[in-house]
Amino acid sequence: MNKEFIYNSLLDILGEENKGNIMVDEPMKKHISFRVGGPADILVKPNTEEQIRDIIKLLKEENVPYIVIGNGSNLLVKDGGIRGVVIEISNNFNDFEIEGTTVKIKSGAMLSVVGKAVMREELKGFEFAAGIPGTLGGALAMNAGAYGGEMKDIVKSVRLMDTDGNIFEFTNEQMEFEYRKSILTRTNYIVLSAVIELEKGNYEEIKETMKDFTQRRVTKQPLSLPSAGSTFKRPEGHFAGKLIEDCGLKGLTLGGAQVSEKHSGFVVNIGNAKAKDLLDLMYVVKSTVNAKFNVLLEEEVKILGED
Repeated sequence: MNKEFIYNSLLDILGEENKGNIMVDEPMKKHISFRVGGPADILVKPNTEEQIRDIIKLLKEENVPYIVIGNGSNLLVKDGGIRGVVIEISNNFNDFEIEGTTVKIKSGAMLSVVGKAVMREELKGFEFAAGIPGTLGGALAMNAGAYGGEMKDIVKSVRLMDTDGNIFEFTNEQMEFEYRKSILTRTNYIVLSAVIELEKGNYEEIKETMKDFTQRRVTKQPLSLPSAGSTFKRPEGHFAGKLIEDCGLKGLTLGGAQVSEKHSGFVVNIGNAKAKDLLDLMYVVKSTVNAKFNVLLEEEVKILGED
């Protein structure tokens, strides 16, 4: 990849006024919640659908690999970094509007911000998502859920772009939502926005529910340390955290990585961890649980990049 050519071409697309949204050799630890990861050759933050389309068209024409991310709350980038271009759709693409019980949200919007806004409008149904530390796009891809709710419960339609820049509107059914999966986990569609449908509720009741969920998170989850949330998916018939704890792995430390002392389902960065520390510890956890219980844990966190 000719970095100079790609950088200048991206600058043509975004405009000189957005020069700061194109970063060369950018450390990915600045862009993911685990706070690890080597550099991306180039990271770009588009502002509009047109810019996203033109960036993808450019990279496809130049045969440059690319990855699309949100705010990086469910990612682990390896120490060698990412070759090609990272397209970050986050705080530069985060508008939303509320009309009655319907909310139209761009994919870079933070769920926590949307949660507070719909609470003010006395809309219920979004409480489960309000504490998830990610963007709408990532939440849709993984069908994020908590406390008995999932994105599939509230999504009406999703606006997607394919690798040719064509735009589609998918219904809830077409999104093929499953546990921590959707059509987005096995295709290259990019989420542009979504329409969610909520219900009228009572402000105080909504506020109390959100307060309860927040308190549960603060009490049970290691929110003060860098992580990517729950590290492993819930295996059928089991709870990942309990299996890990029953193996005596709670608090196990490897380099700067640790199985959280607060919740065994979380692998955390306790200080200047390398991605290799986290990956090695995850391997120890998986192999130990498999040996003892014959249950193969599957990462919920998405792993990107080169060693």
